[in-house]
Amino acid sequence: MEKLVQRKGESLKVIVPAEVDHCFADEVREEVDRRLQTEDIRVLEFDFKDTEFMDSSGIGLLMGRYKLMRAIGGEVRITHTGERIRKILMLSGIHKIIPIEKEF
Repeated sequence: MEKLVQRKGESLKVIVPAEVDHCFADEVREEVDRRLQTEDIRVLEFDFKDTEFMDSSGIGLLMGRYKLMRAIGGEVRITHTGERIRKILMLSGIHKIIPIEKEF
């Protein structure tokens, strides 16, 4: 899990794999929540550069971490989304509360 969740300063970056399903979401949820409780994290980034599939458990993962970060005064960012993942995020309404950074 250490490869998928990396800390740099006050930021925690989650490298999202090719497929986000219930199993992955549970593992990341536990790791991120543990680190949010024990470390001073102000920015939580989900990097979707390699992701091709995400089910509703991925949406739940994002929403839950958004609520936690908001409670501690932090922020969540979504980066490197492909067309398919961006479409899922737009349809779910996530883009209204978590910024999806545009690639240039």
